[in-house]
Amino acid sequence: MSFKFAIIPCLSDNYAYLVHGNGKTALIDAPEAKPIQDYLDAHGWSLDEIWITHHHDDHIGAVEELRSGTVVRGAKADAHRLPELDVAHEDGDSFEFAGSEVRVFDVSGHTIGHIAYYIPDESAAFTADSLMALGCGRVFEGTFDQMWASLSKLAALPPETLIFSGHEYTEANGRFALTIEPENPALQKRMTEIKEARAKGEATVPSQLSEELATNPFLRAGLQRLNRP
Repeated sequence: MSFKFAIIPCLSDNYAYLVHGNGKTALIDAPEAKPIQDYLDAHGWSLDEIWITHHHDDHIGAVEELRSGTVVRGAKADAHRLPELDVAHEDGDSFEFAGSEVRVFDVSGHTIGHIAYYIPDESAAFTADSLMALGCGRVFEGTFDQMWASLSKLAALPPETLIFSGHEYTEANGRFALTIEPENPALQKRMTEIKEARAKGEATVPSQLSEELATNPFLRAGLQRLNRP
């Protein structure tokens, strides 16, 4: 991959992400400013763009503090409750960043107007609180049909796609997944690896879409048979 990706833990369990390539840096979501600015300073990067996924405070709280000199992107459908946008996107939009195409998907369900950003050249999707590692975001504003449509859209991406989701919820999500498919060997193996990673204080994101297709009950809900006793 030509881009560098940085995982920035924020607040109690949020993640922000930095994408850096060809001298340009983008931030996906801004939960809090200090850890993000500290990473930028330590690596000599300057922030060029901020890509907002949805309106919840734990994803936009530091946008105003960090936005000076940046292009702020977000969903047109959500613009009335986001920080002021320089570019308002709709489902199916695409734009260029640092020489690569970025595609915008509407993934409403958790909220109305939630969007995800997909970089095909890098096999990377920033899904925040739509598709998450071993789970999905709680349906607060949308409908379950909307969430299923959003998850199905993301599930159709190439299986090697890396899923950068918005929180460190993986171990708790996995405990629930085991109540659905307790005999799924891929899920059992993944949970062992997750517990080991968390014991070391390591992040469990990003995950690979192929892993999610094999273990995430919210992507497997359409299967005719689940490994239930």
